[in-house]
Amino acid sequence: MIFRLDKRLVFPDPALADADGLLAVGGDLSAERLILAYAHGIFPWYSEGEPILWYSPHERFVLRPDDVHISHSMRQLIRSDKYQVTWDRAFADVIHHCSSIKRPGQKGTWITKEMKGAYTALHHIGTAHSVEVWYEGNLVGGLYGVASGAVFCGESMFSSMPDTSKLALIYLCQQQPYRLIDCQMHTPHLERMGGRYIDRDSYTRFLMY
Repeated sequence: MIFRLDKRLVFPDPALADADGLLAVGGDLSAERLILAYAHGIFPWYSEGEPILWYSPHERFVLRPDDVHISHSMRQLIRSDKYQVTWDRAFADVIHHCSSIKRPGQKGTWITKEMKGAYTALHHIGTAHSVEVWYEGNLVGGLYGVASGAVFCGESMFSSMPDTSKLALIYLCQQQPYRLIDCQMHTPHLERMGGRYIDRDSYTRFLMY
């Protein structure tokens, strides 16, 4: 059963989501609603022209920072100091690049103008964050997401030079105090870095730290 949200700041029990994780439709992207959603393991994901869709997958693909696997080539890249990595220095630029970069097999982006505004508002109140990777003063990679409890809920990443999104993720694991990185989507390279699935109950316990 898919629930329809109204103006009240409430969500149904995430365990009631359907097999694909879809839980509810409607509502808004106010900062208060987004913070409430992430605190309960719920996030918005929809395309331009669609109503807001809210998901809570029964399993989450996550990365534990203490378990992240860094390949020999990435260790060499880190030691080379070729790139500069920063935290929360250019959030708006990162989300812009994430929304505009072309991705294989995708015709468009779920990062709509409305989504950009909503997450930028979260950034201004200290809930959404970005990691930036720079080369000779130019932004060449990065990621952004939402902090909730001990979890960093990754929303999107981009790279315009090889391995720069991986570099941003490694920085997040090593330099920030999160116990779990929610990767949302499974990819082979995230799995090679140590990503794995956990169930909803295990995920929820991290949100409560």
